[in-house]
Amino acid sequence: MSLRRKESRRGEQKRLANMNHANSFDAADRRALLRRMSSSDVLTNAPMIFSIKNELGNLAKVLKLFKENDIRVLHIESRKAHMSSELEIFVDCEGKKKMLKNVMDFMKDAMLLTEVMTPSSSTSAHKKDAENNAAEWKNKVPDFPRKISELDKSANRVLTYGEELDADHPGFTDKEYRQRRKVFADIAYNYKHGNIIPRVEYTVQETKTWGQVFSELNRLYPTHACEEYMRNFNILKRDGVYREDKIPQLEDVSRFLKDCTGFQIRPVAGYLSSRDFLAGLAFRLFHCTQYVRHSSDPLYTPEPDCCHDLLGHVPLLADRSFAQFSQEIGLASLGASDEEINKLTTCYFFTVEFGLCKQDGQTRAYGAGLLSSIGELKHALSEEAKVLPFNPAVTSKQECLITTYQEAYFISKSFEEAKQQMREFAATIKRPFEVRYDPYTSSVDVLKSPRDVCDVINNVRDELTILMQVLVKLQAKFDN
Repeated sequence: MSLRRKESRRGEQKRLANMNHANSFDAADRRALLRRMSSSDVLTNAPMIFSIKNELGNLAKVLKLFKENDIRVLHIESRKAHMSSELEIFVDCEGKKKMLKNVMDFMKDAMLLTEVMTPSSSTSAHKKDAENNAAEWKNKVPDFPRKISELDKSANRVLTYGEELDADHPGFTDKEYRQRRKVFADIAYNYKHGNIIPRVEYTVQETKTWGQVFSELNRLYPTHACEEYMRNFNILKRDGVYREDKIPQLEDVSRFLKDCTGFQIRPVAGYLSSRDFLAGLAFRLFHCTQYVRHSSDPLYTPEPDCCHDLLGHVPLLADRSFAQFSQEIGLASLGASDEEINKLTTCYFFTVEFGLCKQDGQTRAYGAGLLSSIGELKHALSEEAKVLPFNPAVTSKQECLITTYQEAYFISKSFEEAKQQMREFAATIKRPFEVRYDPYTSSVDVLKSPRDVCDVINNVRDELTILMQVLVKLQAKFDN
């Protein structure tokens, strides 16, 4: 699924609409909570540490309440608490002081939280603990998965949407659509690495929506998409994986990618954090949605859906150079600071999502956000679009726009050029180690010392020795 930065301020009426339709808390309690809020509060930055019951959906409920009450989450991390049934969450957030306190009190009353500590806690002991713990969390290297199976832990940390929809979503008032979204969410939540992705029997309306998007884009691709995209898109059509009258099954797509570049598909219920999404790429795993956008507007979706993921991303993940490019961005994200994650995310956004390249003197699109959007694909290749050379140091400062066309697009001569630039950019990331992907075990080696590097070199040397022997034999054969 695609990365998005989705930050919006909602008015009082919209927040009430969301709360009345949400099932996390009682609607009357929510209205009572809002009446206690003071509009005169000033914004304040507040790091918090709280324990939450380790049950499916509890973290999503907390984040939803934050969002509904204009509390902006700047950073979030989780780790196991001393009690095995709980998780300890560190959140750095910004909001009105009184609103922050009231929300925390409300969640404790709702038995979602077992303990909350902030620097503004009433007791000095709690204040000291919170400040010390906040410093510990901020100074330590962010935890990251070492094995592909560990992605099971992060794949369900969906930040927005999932089975619940915002009031401005086209399917918000459609009960049947919301029920279908729950079906897809349950598949994603129950999936474990190594399982076969369950097949879905799509409805007639869902297939029709897919067909409309497929048909419109299929007409544009020959003159707008890059060569690498067209090559694999045509193979997918030739093999019957992609058809206008049938939505592809994720298991079939995953097997196709595995054969091409080693990438795999994993179903996901909605948006993941940038850190969790990029971590998947490090293991050549792509988190992919299985649901279809609402039929009322088939050419628009406020979130990634299977039309975006399957039409925008998959054909290029079947290209070796592009797959390597994507994985290297993922590897660079492991253990990176929040600031560096933001830079990597922005570079990902303007390359993998909205990137352009030059081919035979013509501008072509390789970004999935463009290749799955009829209107913006036309716009990005028109004279109206502002196009700049891709430079990670510059691109990482560009604002990412979600609800409108981008103010600027970035172009590279080739994937190889973009890949080399990203390698140089990744080398500036400061972390007390480096990482290397081991394709034999689908795991990441953490390199902390020269000895660690020497061990890797020895393994590579063995492979090179075998290749040199093969080269000598083949050369002798051709010489004769």
